[in-house]
Amino acid sequence: MMSLKKPRLSRAQQPENKILRNAATLSGQFAIVRKCKEKSTGTEYAAKFIKKRRLSSSRRGVSREEIEREVNILREIQHSNIITLHDIFENKTDVILILELVSGGELFDFLAEKESLTEEEATQFLKQILDGVHYLHSKRIAHFDLKPENIMLLDKNVPNPRIKLIDFGIAHQIKDGNEFKNIFGTPEFVAPEIVNYEPLGLEADMWSIGVITYILLSGASPFLGETKQETLTNISAVNYDFDEEYFSNTSELAKDFIRRLLVKDPKKRMTIEDSLQHPWIKVIKRRNVRPEECERKTERRRLKTTRLKEYTIKSHSSMPPNNTYVNFERFSQVMEEISAAEEGLRELEKNQRSCAEDVAALLSIYEEKESWYKEENESIAADLNQIKQELQKAQALRRQSQEEARAAMLSANALKRKFGRLENRYEVLAEQMVSEVRWVEELVRSISAENDTRSTSVA
Repeated sequence: MMSLKKPRLSRAQQPENKILRNAATLSGQFAIVRKCKEKSTGTEYAAKFIKKRRLSSSRRGVSREEIEREVNILREIQHSNIITLHDIFENKTDVILILELVSGGELFDFLAEKESLTEEEATQFLKQILDGVHYLHSKRIAHFDLKPENIMLLDKNVPNPRIKLIDFGIAHQIKDGNEFKNIFGTPEFVAPEIVNYEPLGLEADMWSIGVITYILLSGASPFLGETKQETLTNISAVNYDFDEEYFSNTSELAKDFIRRLLVKDPKKRMTIEDSLQHPWIKVIKRRNVRPEECERKTERRRLKTTRLKEYTIKSHSSMPPNNTYVNFERFSQVMEEISAAEEGLRELEKNQRSCAEDVAALLSIYEEKESWYKEENESIAADLNQIKQELQKAQALRRQSQEEARAAMLSANALKRKFGRLENRYEVLAEQMVSEVRWVEELVRSISAENDTRSTSVA
């Protein structure tokens, strides 16, 4: 259980009867996301724990200003394709955002499970992404970190899954007179103006949408290089093409959509309004087209998802450590009381195995991405140290629970032996009692018989 208090930036009084229950965990450099439940209603939410920066000179944690900016932006947002802020709490170390629970997983993971994908299906999902971004841009809000990991499904087990845009950690509201620079998201998806430290606007999101569309249709990343610097160089030079190996089944309209987004000059790039009106996105009723030709074109436009599946696997296994939603499970809080020693042992063993697997996975990632380590070495070392401490705590608690179980077993055996002795004594006492009762009955009968005899003699 977590004792939480309201921060200054909260919008309402703290609701009563709320308990955040530890569940599946997603974590990043300075944020951890856990599933939680509202006690009074049973409604499930996502609790995003943002580590506060304690000193202004420190690089650990998130500054108050950045947290307030994210909160203020989330408060402004009410759209079906964007995650919703429900409430806010604060404790000594974290600000906790209670967000809408988005449990359908990433869009790309969902599409990669399919054997193939039509352009029509792709545009249906892209239309939802564009609708969400259109709403943001109508409020002059730039997301600045649009990428597959931040495009989720509310529920994938429905006929028409709904897109949800998440993670507004570096989002900004673009206002007249304000100039933004040095806002850096994931290198693979950032716009040239970010690479070149130029003033930023809403156009940066449109570049990211172009990269996302390119990957969605091909399973290949247009600018990704062997190193971070090579990736940024490719972006700055707009160095990409439509390789026939990846785009042989892709329509010219789709390529045109991407070309109009991957434009170096932000002013010449398609706006969100232009994108929604593009023929590839906009539904157009075609006339005078023979049925057999329609059928042939639909078949030709069917895209294989094999490369998309390979891309999603590779991106998850090589994700840099500064991503807010890296899939990495941590130990959950140990139960306050071990009501059942056997159940507690199973839970601890399960967490220990999970932590060992995560540590092994992280070590593998670190070896592959040494350049990322050099930039985030201090943060990674701290995270690994925390994991080791949690593992040691778990092992200590496991030993303690084993000792308590043994003590409980010894105590139970002692009680059993004592009960046996008492049972034997009871049986002896019962026999004595029966004997005494018989003696009393015989005494009463003899006295009664003697009285009868005396009465007869007197008569």
